[in-house]
Amino acid sequence: MYFLQKPILLQGHERSITQIKYNREGDLLFSVAKDQFVNVWYSVNGERLGTYNGHTGAVWCVDVDWDTKHVLTGSADNSCRLWDCETGKQLAVLDTNSAVRTCGFDFSGNIIMFSTDKQMGYQCYLNFFDLRDPQQIEDNQPYLSVPCSESKITSAVWGPLGEFVIAGHENGEINQFSAKSGEILKKIKEHTKQINDIQTSLDLTMVITASKDSTAKLFDSSSLEHIKTFKTERPVNSAAISPIMDHVVVGGGQEAMEVTTTSTRIGKFEARFFHAAYEEEFGRVKGHFGPINCVEFHPDGKSYSSGGEDGYVRIHYFDPQYFDFELEA
Repeated sequence: MYFLQKPILLQGHERSITQIKYNREGDLLFSVAKDQFVNVWYSVNGERLGTYNGHTGAVWCVDVDWDTKHVLTGSADNSCRLWDCETGKQLAVLDTNSAVRTCGFDFSGNIIMFSTDKQMGYQCYLNFFDLRDPQQIEDNQPYLSVPCSESKITSAVWGPLGEFVIAGHENGEINQFSAKSGEILKKIKEHTKQINDIQTSLDLTMVITASKDSTAKLFDSSSLEHIKTFKTERPVNSAAISPIMDHVVVGGGQEAMEVTTTSTRIGKFEARFFHAAYEEEFGRVKGHFGPINCVEFHPDGKSYSSGGEDGYVRIHYFDPQYFDFELEA
């Protein structure tokens, strides 16, 4: 794609990147990886601010609250941890029976949700804690714990107004779980394989899902009505919605077990840009030496970041031409 400046390369992980997350202002970028480090960077120049130290296993997920006060992480060390964003101090450890796969703050920053993996005889749970109640944290007792016996949760985000969580499952299902009762409010199955990633639009009215079935799909957050589909030829690991343009970016690659059978030079590891209305691909960005595991737009829409199996995070700033770009209908 001709409308990118030279990317900023963030080198702070020794293993593949699992998730990246901007704070609301977009001045900070958080990255987690399979190497137990949680890093925070200045997004404007790629300078590393610091590391949140404490996890002893791969970190699968990270989130930051609305006013950048707290950071939440979930790990294969069977814990979900709460951190003071500024000081890096660990504020709480919530121990679980299996790996924590997804985590997130609701809009208020008061309620957290996280899901645990189905493994070692334990089933998948979606847990809700109210941070305003220190007793819940102290006793490690969620006010709500929802068992997901059918298919484990592989990705999850909060819906608008913090009323429910939208969860993607291993079998391709998407469910809305009420944050009050835990009941399933809506259920759809538009994907045929595992959902690797769910992200919301900036105003939370839409979500985009990325699936192993080689597609990314756009849905209405509240009704779960299926709006658009973006097709590729390989598993999609992550997808994001631009906050200012009618664009989505998707990143993927191939299954880890197939990586040895193809040359890295073939350049299948590109971020792909689609027009959200026309479902047309209009650009690709090379860069990672391996599958792209996560993509995210900066909240101002003027740049995006990607995290790869290669352990690097790349911040790409768009050139001015990008914003004048119109797809010829």
